Amino acid sequence: MNDRKPVTTWLTDMDGVLIHEGNMIPGADDFIRRLRDCGAPFLVLTNNSIYTPRDLRARLLSTGIDLPEESIWTSALATANFLHSQRPGGSAYVIGEAGLTTALHEAGYTLSESEPDYVVLGETRTYSFEAITRAIRLIDGGARFIATNPDATGPSLEGALPACGSVAALITRATGVEPYFVGKPNPVMMREGLNKIAAHSESTAMIGDRMDTDIKCGIEAGLETILVMTGITQLADVERFPYRPSRIVKSIAELITEIT
Repeated sequence: MNDRKPVTTWLTDMDGVLIHEGNMIPGADDFIRRLRDCGAPFLVLTNNSIYTPRDLRARLLSTGIDLPEESIWTSALATANFLHSQRPGGSAYVIGEAGLTTALHEAGYTLSESEPDYVVLGETRTYSFEAITRAIRLIDGGARFIATNPDATGPSLEGALPACGSVAALITRATGVEPYFVGKPNPVMMREGLNKIAAHSESTAMIGDRMDTDIKCGIEAGLETILVMTGITQLADVERFPYRPSRIVKSIAELITEIT
């Protein structure tokens, strides 16, 4: 996009861009270090709602990436922010982990199984049949259905795991109610992130490894989009989509020299 302003603000996905299967992608530490040294506004966005930013900082630090927790924006934080804007001081029945429950508590929400305003579905490695059944009955009873992200599967060392999108589909099939997904590719999460660091879309780039979430989200938010080849989407997959990234690079290491 030749008519775009130079990139001064950076947004990046985490899994597949900074880390892969628990290991740092070469150059990711130097990229974050360069951003911090130059004082460039940046934010790491992740659809992972399991962990708090403090947890994620510790996990990244163990791989060699020194990332401040205030520079991490999760789908759990975006969901809590969205619900606070929609219905301040509301209540929710939550299926998820500490990343989501902590974010909702800090947004002033009460967690309740009795006539909650919302059923909020997030990520967990231990989806409970009992909890899903409870969610179905609450939605049937009038609770609004929110999900942190539409990812159907998540990665593990053993292979794919069912994720939020798959469980949401199960609940939708049982209730006939579609959830509102807050996380990527919903541009709501991106706009909230831009507002958090007072960034402008015209001078911001989004780096991601997935065409269906990261790149789509960046395009819809009006950002420059950069696809890396270190995660889910491979070069042969790009042509299957009706949209294209602004550019494609092998890895985030190629972008270090562009930070000023």
